[in-house]
Amino acid sequence: MAAEPEYPLRDAVEFTPRGGLPNFFAKLQAGKEIKIAYFGGSITAAGGWRVKTLKWFQDKYPNAKISEVNAAIGGTGSQLGVFRCDHDVLQFKPDMTFVEFAVNDGGCDPASIHRSMEGIIRQSWKALPDMDICYVYTVAHDGMLNDLKNGKYPRAASAMEALADHYGIPSIHMGLEIAKMEKDGKLVFKGKQPKTDAEKAAMAGKMLFSEDGVHPLVDTGHEVYTQVVARCMEQIAALPDAKPGPHTLGAPLVADNWEAAKMVPLSRTTMSTGWVKLDPAKDNLAKAFGNRMAELWKATNPGESITFKFKGINVGVYDLLGPDCGRVKVKLDDQPDKFVNRIDPYCTYHRIASLGIGAGLPDAVHTVTVTVDAEVPDKMKILFEHNRPDMEKNPAKYQGTTWYAGAVMLIGDLVE
Repeated sequence: MAAEPEYPLRDAVEFTPRGGLPNFFAKLQAGKEIKIAYFGGSITAAGGWRVKTLKWFQDKYPNAKISEVNAAIGGTGSQLGVFRCDHDVLQFKPDMTFVEFAVNDGGCDPASIHRSMEGIIRQSWKALPDMDICYVYTVAHDGMLNDLKNGKYPRAASAMEALADHYGIPSIHMGLEIAKMEKDGKLVFKGKQPKTDAEKAAMAGKMLFSEDGVHPLVDTGHEVYTQVVARCMEQIAALPDAKPGPHTLGAPLVADNWEAAKMVPLSRTTMSTGWVKLDPAKDNLAKAFGNRMAELWKATNPGESITFKFKGINVGVYDLLGPDCGRVKVKLDDQPDKFVNRIDPYCTYHRIASLGIGAGLPDAVHTVTVTVDAEVPDKMKILFEHNRPDMEKNPAKYQGTTWYAGAVMLIGDLVE
């Protein structure tokens, strides 16, 4: 059997204006109240280009009252973003949304990217037809950097460009400038902050982009990203033919896009008696994640479960990973049991995640049961080596088989 052809990579350009951001700039220039949503992963969640570009807009348009909607969650891509779009973005009615998922979607199949990213577009313009959207792409890891140095967009950004073309959405690649600087010997993509005189001498005249090859340093990499966005925004503002008006939804690019993705509160499932709903006024985790999860539940004891039926094609659970978590047993219809850890190598802390249960299912009624399992995974073995000392120093922190969950992620409807 012949191998499937590689997804064609787009030629790398810093900026493609397409339809521009006419509604957004008309409101800015009129001095109106403006909300900018920043929808993405950890690079957007950091106090870097998001904070810096917001200030740039505020300084550039002092007569407008400009605020942000911070809708970024580290370590997540568009496959979760399409499910949380309504709660984290659309309910706040932003005037423009930056969408930044190209890095965290880097390992995804282009067809999957098309389904989730198109779902975000169609949800957004169905709810808020006057909201403009701008795609922003960042760079991480040597593979993406090398694609850009060779004059090509990486695969995820290339896939997203097909949607940007279809819907007339402007796109900015903030990483292209980084690749140029690295290629010209003006930037070190990944390294340690110079401390000794010898290290500082070796870095003379060069900028250190990041320490991990992913997350830019605030005063260097994020500053370059901000400068790129600023100069592209000035070009968008000057587009002569961009006219304000509602965005209309024609035929989709892919028929199986995830426009219908939604969250259903966990409390609508059948829950065993040991579940506890956490109160943000009393529980630190509920308080920390309250802006993302409408409700957060905790099951501590093995055997606690949720059960539900749904008619649809895709199902998962919006949950947390953490040091005190264990593993769950997932049962979908008559398929074999699947055991999934709710702790991973990063888990010295709690963070938002999603438990995938089934995708691309027949559009029929399905039954799901997820149960807290009694077997405790080997957490020391799971953790990255550099995180194992934390478990050695704080063993009590890692005890338990807890599962924290907030909602069911569906393309379909519960059958109650």
